[in-house]
Amino acid sequence: MSPHPMAGSTKVLAAVLLVDLVAFGLAIGAVQSHPSARLETDARQEWTYCVYRTDAATALGGAALALLLVGQAVSAIASRCFCCGSAALRPGGARACALVLFLSSWVTFVIAEACLLAGLLQSAYHTGYRKVFFQNPPDCETVRRGTFGAGAAFALFTGVLTSAYYYSFSKSRIHYHRPEAAIGMTPL
Repeated sequence: MSPHPMAGSTKVLAAVLLVDLVAFGLAIGAVQSHPSARLETDARQEWTYCVYRTDAATALGGAALALLLVGQAVSAIASRCFCCGSAALRPGGARACALVLFLSSWVTFVIAEACLLAGLLQSAYHTGYRKVFFQNPPDCETVRRGTFGAGAAFALFTGVLTSAYYYSFSKSRIHYHRPEAAIGMTPL
């Protein structure tokens, strides 16, 4: 008895969904571990500067960024990036749905990666320096919660769309054999 035709696809689907959900959770963790800053003055009371507390947001955001990339790469490799593969896809609704979901998942993936990268860079920059001010007290900027929050939301959208894409792709691929192109040769 042969294994179920979608058995390999189910494992890939589960792996992609799991990796994307972990990336979402890490991005939410980055939102929750918002960095903080405080004003300090030097020993002679001449300078006022910002001291940023190191936080986990940088590490969590970086891990979410990497895992989201892994999930998208696994999906793209398993489906041969939808358009580059030689697998025959059954014409119809599942194929059209797979195409729309493929494009949508890549759009949300790019947005999620951009948001996570922006939050990651802001967080790493602010926690890595002290800024000295001579006259006015400084405005100690921190990463806006919305940066990692938007990354988390789009990471979730990416996970759902990528999983739906891979399911539709697998559904349109199963049990379809492209008819052979042949030229009819009949005797005259």
